[in-house]
Amino acid sequence: MAEFGKQLRTIETPIPGLVVWELPVHGDNRGWFKENWQRAKMTALGLEDFGPVQNNISFNDAVGTTRGIHAEPWDKWVSIATGRIFGAWVDLREGPTFGAVFTTELDPSRAIFVPRGVGNAYQTLEPDTAYTYLVNDHWSPDAQYTFLNLADETADVPWPIALSDAEVSEKDLAHPRLAEVTPVPPKKILVVGAGGQLGTALRAEFGGSDRVEFAGRAELDLTSPELDGARRWGDYAAIVNAAAYTAVDLAETPEGRRDAWAANVAGVAALARVATAHRITLVHVSSDYVFDGTLERPYRESDPFSPLGVYGQTKAAGDAIVSTVPGHYVVRTSWVIGEGKNFVSTMASLADRGIDPKVVSDQIGRLTFTDDLARGIRHLLETRPAYGVYNLSGSGEPMSWADIARRVFSLTGHDPARVSSVSTDDYFRDTTALVAPRPRNSVLELAKLEDTGFTTTPMVDSLTNYLTAEQ
Repeated sequence: MAEFGKQLRTIETPIPGLVVWELPVHGDNRGWFKENWQRAKMTALGLEDFGPVQNNISFNDAVGTTRGIHAEPWDKWVSIATGRIFGAWVDLREGPTFGAVFTTELDPSRAIFVPRGVGNAYQTLEPDTAYTYLVNDHWSPDAQYTFLNLADETADVPWPIALSDAEVSEKDLAHPRLAEVTPVPPKKILVVGAGGQLGTALRAEFGGSDRVEFAGRAELDLTSPELDGARRWGDYAAIVNAAAYTAVDLAETPEGRRDAWAANVAGVAALARVATAHRITLVHVSSDYVFDGTLERPYRESDPFSPLGVYGQTKAAGDAIVSTVPGHYVVRTSWVIGEGKNFVSTMASLADRGIDPKVVSDQIGRLTFTDDLARGIRHLLETRPAYGVYNLSGSGEPMSWADIARRVFSLTGHDPARVSSVSTDDYFRDTTALVAPRPRNSVLELAKLEDTGFTTTPMVDSLTNYLTAEQ
């Protein structure tokens, strides 16, 4: 019999994420009523908004019907419609609580949230027991289950009815003991655009972790109508979008405009749909080009978009799309330097070849080295601060491109006076090619990210390390 008059509340268990819920049940001479799942109230009390997509009911005729122990690749909200059960849960996830056990009874006035990877089992204590559960992924033949024997001696579950007297399937009796169980690994991270300079830095940052997958265009086509079935998306905790169209000037041409919108907007929209549908955290890299550079202070995350050219417009559109994903981090950066050809390597090459360049001096900002960018992305995924936009660039005093060029010449043993300053307008005055407008101020305010405990490397230190490694 369900207990009436309880207040909605939670009871923590020794297994992280496994939470018992006391449910208010209202009854009279006609029967009873309860809110079995109430998203607003339950998330307000701390339950993850786990996004159930399927509701299953297991009806059990006899007392002693026993099922489990099954760890499934999705989260479950377990409750009782009629009857009463003895429930047992064993943590089968990789980590320090592997093998931890929790048991309790459930009736219609109690429910339990079972996180992915926690083994679930029950034994009916009353006839005609209806055991119901919501799950946040559809059943799939490709899903990977992990099982534990109901009679495992290490877990030592105190079944009220001896298994020898219970109704148990032969399949459940044949499951392995705890010593033979491979722990359920955490969900994976997918890096999209893995062939670029940020993808390369992310490979180095994650150090070959088997938890992180990397996909270039050949492995994952964001424009494919089959994208939703391209992966078993329920196995992923996060997607890092390191793919982008970054040819700023070429984006001003008709062909470049199409390519920029396809990559920076349509591709991002496809990822956003997948991330939203499967409750995946989406990490997206943004740009200082979403601003026009007219402010006389560093740009904050909350400043409104004001892009000058096509590239900036597509990046701003992508940012707006990503902001609709419930779990998202937009990492806004500037003046990115990584492996391959870039401004710093070009200036070093000119210095070595005896060429004296003219470099613009009216664009001010900070370099961002891809190893810092990769480190910041990892920090966000591991510490999980509030979702939203975070600026990330090198720290220290902002510099112009001409200042940076002179620093490159000096650090490589050349006379910095060989670098001449020129205005942006004069630099491009004689060109016949289409040139994208540039923001004059690209300095980003870094306080929000620093408040999460992350500090970027001073730009001049990163520059010195980069040039030392190149030599």
